Amino acid sequence: MPELKLFAGRSNRTLAEKIAANLEIQLGNCVLRNFSDGEIWVKFSENVRGTDVFILQSTNPPAENLLELLIMIDAAKRASARKVTAVIPYFGYARQDRKDQPRVSITAKLVANLITEAGADRIITMDLHAPQIQGFFDIPVDHLYSSTLYSGFFTSRVISNLAVVSPDVGGIKMARAFAKRLEADLILIDKRRPTPNLAEIMNVIGNVADRNILIVDDLIDTGGTFCGAAEALRAKGALEIYGACTHPILSGKALERISASVVSKVYVTDSIPINAPANLTSKIEVLTVSELFGEAIRRGFSNQSISSLFDVDKS
Repeated sequence: MPELKLFAGRSNRTLAEKIAANLEIQLGNCVLRNFSDGEIWVKFSENVRGTDVFILQSTNPPAENLLELLIMIDAAKRASARKVTAVIPYFGYARQDRKDQPRVSITAKLVANLITEAGADRIITMDLHAPQIQGFFDIPVDHLYSSTLYSGFFTSRVISNLAVVSPDVGGIKMARAFAKRLEADLILIDKRRPTPNLAEIMNVIGNVADRNILIVDDLIDTGGTFCGAAEALRAKGALEIYGACTHPILSGKALERISASVVSKVYVTDSIPINAPANLTSKIEVLTVSELFGEAIRRGFSNQSISSLFDVDKS
């Protein structure tokens, strides 16, 4: 049987080390350097011929994270790896998944093509911004869901009179999965976005008065949508407001907005590392997805079912 080897780019080495510990293996030795002009250089420092190579790298900005993943995949293929699986906890550029206006790029498809052309044989990722992005790849995609992690976490906390809120129509399926698993009511916020990164809250659909609220979303970028939703819910009489977000992009003044918001706590995963002062992250708690990815890698390597463990509710 071929050997399993896990390597990490520089986007999230801490998560890679946790996954390696879960798999009870050593993280592979790979040298990543930049020339003085910024050009990326990659070398696998151990033999990967005939092995199943898993490369962990999120593709959040800067763009070098994506380029580094492509170069690592190419290096592994040229080193005669038997199979290369790209493990992408956060798949960046996924928000541009259609032509919503003239003369724009569909970057989600472009990035899928780049990863495939680089030589990846399979993708493991989590909570794509739009699930149909799986169809942009011409190779198999294992799509994991953070609701598997969060549902157990929030069930153990036993939050009374709980309602789950989707901050926009696009997140309704994710919110429905949370609501079903937590046996909670589902509430929707009708949102209008006049310009990118600016959201105007329009209507709260459902009764939130005297309810504890859990806002769920796949990502928080600038925090405008999330904090605006929290303010609208509080204005309608909501009590404690919590958040559950898979990918903490947290760009611009997102941390300042969350810190000053009416939200009690925001739970995020470590798909993207957060490097910020403690005073700005006091409302943020990080849950690790290392066990989810570790089990997915283990099962993928041994050709066992992954969807039976991680698939989201279809209803």
